[in-house]
Amino acid sequence: MSYTLFDFLKLLGSLGMFLYGMKIMSEGLQKIAGNKLRSILSAMTANRFMGVFTGVLITALIQSSSATTVMVVSFVNAKILSLAQSISVIMGANIGTTVTAWLISIFGFTVDIGVMVLPLIGLAIPLMFSKRSRNQSLAEFIMGFAFLFMGLEFLKTNVPDVQSNPEMLAFLQNYSDMGFGSILLFVMIGTLLTIIVQSSSATVAITLVMCSQGWISLEIACATVLGENIGTTITANLAALSANVSAKRAAFAHFMFNVFGVIWAMIFFYPFTRMITFIVSSIGPDDPQAAVSYSLSLFHSIFNITNVLIMIWFVKFYVKICTKVIVSKKTDEEFQLKHIAAGMLSTAELSILQAKRETVVYAERMKRMLTMCRELYYEKNEKNFLKTFGRIEKYENISDRMEVEIGNYLRQVSEGRLSAASKEVIRDILRAITEIESVGDSMYNMARTINRKNENRNSFTPELDEHVESMYELIEKALDRMIEVLKIEIPQKTDMDISFNFEHEINTLRNKLKMHNIEDVNSKKYDYTVGVIYMDLIAECEKLGDYVINVVEAWCNTAPTN
Repeated sequence: MSYTLFDFLKLLGSLGMFLYGMKIMSEGLQKIAGNKLRSILSAMTANRFMGVFTGVLITALIQSSSATTVMVVSFVNAKILSLAQSISVIMGANIGTTVTAWLISIFGFTVDIGVMVLPLIGLAIPLMFSKRSRNQSLAEFIMGFAFLFMGLEFLKTNVPDVQSNPEMLAFLQNYSDMGFGSILLFVMIGTLLTIIVQSSSATVAITLVMCSQGWISLEIACATVLGENIGTTITANLAALSANVSAKRAAFAHFMFNVFGVIWAMIFFYPFTRMITFIVSSIGPDDPQAAVSYSLSLFHSIFNITNVLIMIWFVKFYVKICTKVIVSKKTDEEFQLKHIAAGMLSTAELSILQAKRETVVYAERMKRMLTMCRELYYEKNEKNFLKTFGRIEKYENISDRMEVEIGNYLRQVSEGRLSAASKEVIRDILRAITEIESVGDSMYNMARTINRKNENRNSFTPELDEHVESMYELIEKALDRMIEVLKIEIPQKTDMDISFNFEHEINTLRNKLKMHNIEDVNSKKYDYTVGVIYMDLIAECEKLGDYVINVVEAWCNTAPTN
């Protein structure tokens, strides 16, 4: 046998170039699209059919179903998408990913793309050194496209010549004549290969090359592609490991959707593959190699499209199964809009009332961040410290998202026919949610300051701990009062008085602690760096007090004028 270890390493290198090209092409496209993809994903999911279309569109654009599903999982984690919406987008992503197989079949086997690789790289070089980030992203996409097809060309070149080395296929032949058992075996091989490679597109490319070179039959190749559909779900499930229960359910729904699809495809496997062979032999190309790649691409596309057409009617069933299998625990935090997620109500006044109620929920969630900050301050165990800090980071991201969602809802309400007074109320609520978001930012800054103290191994004296605790108690009272005011349906100007008193106490304490800090540092009670971190923490508490009074002031302005 003339196939050496060096030849095998060249084969691995070819696969590596293909994967690298796929990676940077996908990343370049995502950078070019920027936040537009996220906007499309969150806006175009009004119903299951729009969700499927959105999944197809985005995956076809970025050439990575894994990237789409991971994005979907992160959106479900942030409660931008519901579980039902995420399932429909994931279904669409499965169709979108079939575009890759067609690109490889058309350009990789029919057109000699190799002659264009170097000119494409030449075109990308000037863009790579451009000062505009968009041009640099475009260069990434072009380079990725070139590397992808260069890798594919190398794959075809470095795959062993089966005719010259028939003994290489001996181990495959031992497992390819077991009837339906062979089909099941290669479904498992396709699954494992995709889990290892972490790219369904790469697995499809490998299968296309193996099939076109005569390594495996079309039926075995189709079975491998079915396995790839199961293996590709591992990426989303890995992304959901550290996410909330809703994101875990979305990832599990992706797994179920693909497994159920493979099950029905296995039941009708032989009629299905015979139909594909008949279609390609009737209207496909005359070139046998191209016909094989077209057959596999057609099988991949028809399977995924048919699977979506069947499963789209069972979205609610998937939601029920996922909810029962992945049970919500008491410790799971659900970051979901409670009052305005269903859309606008019949009248603007009722919609404004719902927005007010959602603002109360928003404020209560931000109050929880203070509890976590206090836990973080006193936490000595490093593992628990990092876990709590991670939760605070997650809450801060949710804070940003909630501000956007409530704000967009109110702007939608304001586009209707409103009185001047109602428009003024909306402006005041918008100001309030902006200030609540600043409260969340402030507490995240506190957590970062505590993290800096932890990383620098700075130790506060018991006296400093007492001062910090005194400040925490004051801002907790200010936050509690803020929430009380937010719950008053018709607030009055006098409701601001208590909040102003708390704000005055916070300012007075900040000034007092600032003077004490200067004296303590001068008398060398603790290091200057400790004093800096300590005062950063106190100053952030005082800022938080300012944001709280701004929320209360804006809310009291929503009271109707007599």
